[in-house]
Amino acid sequence: MHPLVWLAIFSVVWGAVIPFSSAKHPRSGNPPSSWGDIQKQRRLSRAGLTNDGTAALWPLPQQSNFKSKLLLIEDFRFTVKGPSCSILDAAIQRYYGIIFGKDWRQVVEKSENNATDRRIPALSRLYVTLNPQNPCSDTDYPDVDMDEHYEIIINDPTFSSVLVGNTVWGAVRGLETFSQLIWRLDDGRLVINQSMVVDWPRFSHRGLMLDTSRHFISKRIILQNLDAMAMNKYNVFHWHIVDDQSFPYQSRTFPDLSTLDIAEVIEYARVRGIRVIAEFDTPGHATSWGYALSKLLTPCYTNGSADGSFGPINPILNSTYDTLTDFFTEILEVFPDRYLHLGGDEVDFTCWQSNPAITAFMKKKGFGKDYAQLEEYYVQTLIDLLDKIPSTPRKGKAKADKHEYIVWQEVFDNNVQLDNDTIVHVWKDLKDWKGVEWQKEIANVTKAGYRSILSSCWYLNYISYGADWTAYYNCDPQQFNGSAAQKELVIGGETCMWGEYIDDTNVLVKLWPRASAVAERLWSDQTVTDTNLAGKRLRRHRCLMDRRGIPAEPNLGPDFCQPEYSSSK
Repeated sequence: MHPLVWLAIFSVVWGAVIPFSSAKHPRSGNPPSSWGDIQKQRRLSRAGLTNDGTAALWPLPQQSNFKSKLLLIEDFRFTVKGPSCSILDAAIQRYYGIIFGKDWRQVVEKSENNATDRRIPALSRLYVTLNPQNPCSDTDYPDVDMDEHYEIIINDPTFSSVLVGNTVWGAVRGLETFSQLIWRLDDGRLVINQSMVVDWPRFSHRGLMLDTSRHFISKRIILQNLDAMAMNKYNVFHWHIVDDQSFPYQSRTFPDLSTLDIAEVIEYARVRGIRVIAEFDTPGHATSWGYALSKLLTPCYTNGSADGSFGPINPILNSTYDTLTDFFTEILEVFPDRYLHLGGDEVDFTCWQSNPAITAFMKKKGFGKDYAQLEEYYVQTLIDLLDKIPSTPRKGKAKADKHEYIVWQEVFDNNVQLDNDTIVHVWKDLKDWKGVEWQKEIANVTKAGYRSILSSCWYLNYISYGADWTAYYNCDPQQFNGSAAQKELVIGGETCMWGEYIDDTNVLVKLWPRASAVAERLWSDQTVTDTNLAGKRLRRHRCLMDRRGIPAEPNLGPDFCQPEYSSSK
């Protein structure tokens, strides 16, 4: 459905189902008596809709119209009309704190006697409402098909100002935009331009991959990064939890696998409209599994004898799959998203090649010396086992979702028979890795009928001097030779921060605002490509992140923020 069609339907349903209260509020104008009033305001406001970045919003909305007339934010409150839930209530409380902060009352007191106060009309209320066809519940969880459309109308006080979300997730995105529309006068008072925003994301999967296995990343920093993601309208936290170096996940099934509390992270992300997709990468990148489960890994041999070292997960033992079935049964209960990232990248075949038992298994299976076939055998067996694990309904849902998977591109390249709903994660590129250009890879993936997400040009752990954000901004995941149907199968992408050289001291600084460039590419219209215009908005957005306590680096050359970043926030 076109992002605005539902509003036409809404106009008919709203007046009959949930009329607005007729109560008045000082300096707010009359609240609309029906959705038809809002429709009238929309028609009047939409005449000048553009996406040229007139306001300093990030990411840039699909359509917007901004007037020079200002409204003073005074005695302000949000008012929910119609269906609500704890997610929306919490978002409103959260954004009230973000907008006004601790010093708001001091600013009001200082400006009470200012002679210019009454020259600016006031905005004292924003009505927040959801499409009654899509009511929210306290247990809603964001998913791959969630609708994030929203619309904001900031009106002359004669009329009401409204924020409408097609779902609660659209309302959450709209609250972020509303917070960015507000700015300060020199005397500290908050104002907003009369404006209209009609917005929805270009891609449904807008992810940030964080590796917490190479260095310790505290829960505090992970939560702070989720705040930054919400501010940039990311909606997927791809959590690369384990790797060769460590296994920072506390397992109930295997208690010797150690510690990290994830429940708070999942909930913190959920109420911000962010999915948490866990990655447990196998059969490679699995050395840390062996610290507690040594029989899970392949013994390596030198000159015909075991040399005491271990390689990838051993794919030929029944006990391997028994262990993995028990472990992933737990994982599918702990992580509520219906997608799980199975990894499958960078499997070193050297240890498998040295092991005589594996050599005999390869001969029996007719694999010859093609160890890619052995990897295919492992992944296929694992997926078949995972598909047999009963699905657990999410809280508040009567029916469980079917398990679905994301895999790195090597799984596709090795001809594993994947379910049609599998998402292939493209990360290699000719200039950086021994692979084909990402454009050719993603064309091959989509030609085979699989959905795909891109990361090849968004490895933010590669640091270069200067304003490197423009390279990330200019990469478009649909810029490849393919049909329109193929490009529709590209559902978005992920920026990646690998953990070899990051920890609590520098991960946020290296991510932001560079990750903001990717966020706009994945949200805004495909025609939004002017880096000069984007740079002006990104400069302001970087300062706004600093003001909210996110240490975003000065990635655009000499400038300053007012106020400058303070770690005490």
